[in-house]
Formats: sequence, structure tokens, C-alpha cells
Amino acid sequence: MEKTIKPFEDPQLFGHPKGLFYLFFAELWERFSFYGMRALLTLYMVDVVFAALTTRDFAAAAVYASYGSLVYASTVIGGRISDKILGMRNSIFLGGILMAIGHFVLAVENNYAFFIALALIVVGNGFFKPNISTFVGSLYKEDDIRKDSGFVIFYMGINIGGFAAPLLCGWLGREYGWHYGFGLAGIGMLLGLIAFWSGIKKNVFGQRGLPSSETILDKPILGVKQGLMIPILAVVAVPVIAYLLSSYKALGEKGSFLEDDNIVNIIFYVIAIAIGAFLIIILVKATSEERKKLIVAILITFFITIFWGFHELSGSIITLFAARNVNLTFIDASQTNALNSMYIIILSIPISMLFTYLKKKKLDPRTPYKFGLGLAFAGISFLILSMSSGSADENGMVPFSYLLIMYFLISVGELFMSPVGLSKITDLSPKRIVAFMMGIWFLASAFAFQIVGFIGKQLAIESTDKNVGGFETLGIYTDGFGLVAKYALGAAVIVLLASPLIKKLMGKVH
Repeated sequence: MEKTIKPFEDPQLFGHPKGLFYLFFAELWERFSFYGMRALLTLYMVDVVFAALTTRDFAAAAVYASYGSLVYASTVIGGRISDKILGMRNSIFLGGILMAIGHFVLAVENNYAFFIALALIVVGNGFFKPNISTFVGSLYKEDDIRKDSGFVIFYMGINIGGFAAPLLCGWLGREYGWHYGFGLAGIGMLLGLIAFWSGIKKNVFGQRGLPSSETILDKPILGVKQGLMIPILAVVAVPVIAYLLSSYKALGEKGSFLEDDNIVNIIFYVIAIAIGAFLIIILVKATSEERKKLIVAILITFFITIFWGFHELSGSIITLFAARNVNLTFIDASQTNALNSMYIIILSIPISMLFTYLKKKKLDPRTPYKFGLGLAFAGISFLILSMSSGSADENGMVPFSYLLIMYFLISVGELFMSPVGLSKITDLSPKRIVAFMMGIWFLASAFAFQIVGFIGKQLAIESTDKNVGGFETLGIYTDGFGLVAKYALGAAVIVLLASPLIKKLMGKVH
């Protein structure tokens, strides 16, 4: 009698594939590690790594920007390797292990170890980050109406990790030393890997996430199996990335064209030119209808880059502002990094319900209007911070309420832009280049950190005094926030005025 093989049936939990909740906890702990480290990073560089330099703020801004740009750019390469060779499972494990090692190496008090640690996290994130999100999508069929709510649940895991990590890692860093905070971030990463491994052992994923073929990993490259060669190349890439991160000094003299630019800046200029040239070729070859939608896809990617460029100042200049010029209550400067995720958790459901209500009334604003409003909220948030100097006390310290209001407003802006952008890229891009356009969308965050670095360098305080602050720094920060507000509000006005034309180019895409 022939034995029949029972097809795999997805186990369900709370109306969703059970695998979603294993990925939820894996991503929660991975984001815990990422945001826990990020909360400490700028303060650690200013107070320890570059403490002896008068230009320590400049150096910290340069390294932070290079790290952020490379950590997001690496996802494009890691995602490609996963699709072609490793598969999502192997990529997630490889990336998670590299990131965990990176966080633990950060716990070693040594400047060389510091750059190696950052490089390990950059390479590891490239394998982990794009694949965990794609894995969530693979749990649902294309027309499954539960898919959007599944991503909402997953997104909540990201923000729970982003909320808890700065509070716990910041507390450990303050009470017991920086390296305990970094060490906890490493433990968080290991817990994420354990959650993912547990899901595999319980077979909640079926055959999902495996390499595209059983033999692909055994295919040799220079006599070495691909499955082994990729981890080797990943490890080899670490010292190269570490060198790029450590080369934070400007290549040009004061007053020259490259007076603020380092090697990583130049690399991203070249990438921008190459992408621009390739997009022009694509636009020329596209049909008239495709061209219209592609122009919109390019525009919304450009808008989100501007938004993230201002938003990601939270881990650098805004953290330094909190440390030097804000009368903080209950929390310290590193822990203020939890405020954004706190507001996202609180506001996600109410704003989602608002958009659902408006959609029923046929009043839901189209994507370009949402992007314009998102930039407007970002602009107003920085305008509030710039006005805080008028409420400074005799020591040049401003009330905590200004920071709370700022994070509330920019979080609202994020919810107007981030959830809709990704889905619109897939809707607006021709099928033959959708993967390429998704890669550019991920690169938007990488280029955003170039904006962060530029602003951070302009607002850098020259001092070796660990306790610099008060009126010595207040005016520099608030004037800078005022300029950011003008640029964000200016961009918002341009987007809102252009929205009728952009809406027309989008056709039937909402």
C-alpha cells in the first residue's frame, strides 16, 4: 500500500499563522538589540571613544552617519544573496549571529574593538533585516486579507523592542557602565535567534525560507561550497567595513569641496549618481503609463528620505541636546530614544482607525497628501524644539515637555508616511523592476543618514569638556532645529502643492 504524504497545514493562533508570533518575538528582540545599542552609541562616542578630541561631536556625527548609511545599504546586498543562494532561514541565522557577536564586542573597552563591533552589526543586519520582514509576507497567500493586519502585529513587535531597549540598556549603562548596556543588547539578539530557532523546531514555518534549490548551497565557488563561502566573505567584509567607519575624518582641507566629506560620503555620492543614471534609462524605456507611476515612486522615495533624514536625528543631535540642555524627569538622555516607539505604540491603532473611518466616508487622503502632512508634522516638531530656548532656566536648560511634544508630533508624521510608502512602491513599479525599486526604497534610509551626518557636523560643539552644555550649546542646537523646521515645512508645502499633479500621475493607485 502506497504511503500518502499529508500536506503541511499552517497552525493558526489568534486568527493568524502561528509562525507570525515566532517572527514577532524574533524581530522584537533583534530590534531590542539594535535600538538599545543605538541609544548609547552617540553618547558613548562623545564621552569615551573621542573624549580627547576637541572635535569629538564632529567625529561622533561622522561615524554615526557612516554606520547608519552602511547598516541600511547592507540590506540590499544581504537580501539579494538570500534570494539567490542562502534562503531566508540561513540568512537570518548568519545575520543574527554576526550581530550578537558585534554587540558583545562593543562590551570590550577598546577603540579598535569598537569599529570591529560596528562592522559586525552592519554586515549582520544586511542578512537579518530584509529577510525577517520578507518571511512575514511569505506566511500569507497574495490575496489573503489578513496580511495587512499581520504586518501591523509584526510592526508592533518592532516598536515594543524599540521602546523597552533604550530604557533598559540606558539604565544599565548609567548605573553600571556603558558595556553592560551593550552586553544586554547582545543578549537581546541571542533571544531573538532562540525565538526563531524555536519556530523552526516546532515546524510552524513548513518549507518556507529554505534555499531556492537543495543543491544551490553545494555549488562551488573557487572550489568552496557557496553555503560556506558566503559566511567566509561576510567575515572578510568586517575589517573592510571597520576601516571605512574608522576613516571618519574629512578628505579635504577647510574651505575645499570635500571639507566635510569622508570615504563613506564619497561612496554614497557615487551610488546616487549610478542609481540616477539607471533610473533615467528605465524611464526612457518605459511606456507612458509606466513612466508616470515610476516618477511618483521616485518622488515618494525622495520624500521619505528627507523625512528619515530629520527623524533619525533622534539618535544623534537630539540625544546630545537632551543630555546637555533638557531638564529630564525620570529618564536620562539615552532613554529618550524610547519616546518615539512609545508614541507609535499608543498612536498606531487610533490613527489606523481614523484612516479607516475616512476611507468609509471617502475622505481618506491620497498618498501624496499623507506624505505632505507627514513632512509638515516633522517640521512643526522641530519648530517646537527651536522655540524651547525661550523657556530656558538660568542654567540654559529647557523643560522636558518640549521634547515630549516634539516626539509626539514626529511620531504622528511617521504614521502618515511609513506604513503606506512600502506598499505604494510595489503598486507603482512595473513587475520587471519591482525588486530594484524595493532596493532603492531600503536605500532611502541609508541616504537619510547622510542627511543626519551633514546636520550633525554643522551642529557639532568643539569642546573636550565632558560636561559641556547650558548656554554654551543651547543656541547652536535651537538655531539648528529652526533651520531643520524651515526645510521640512518647505518640503511639505512643495509636496502638498504638487499633490494634485502627483495624484493624477498615480492613476488608479490610491
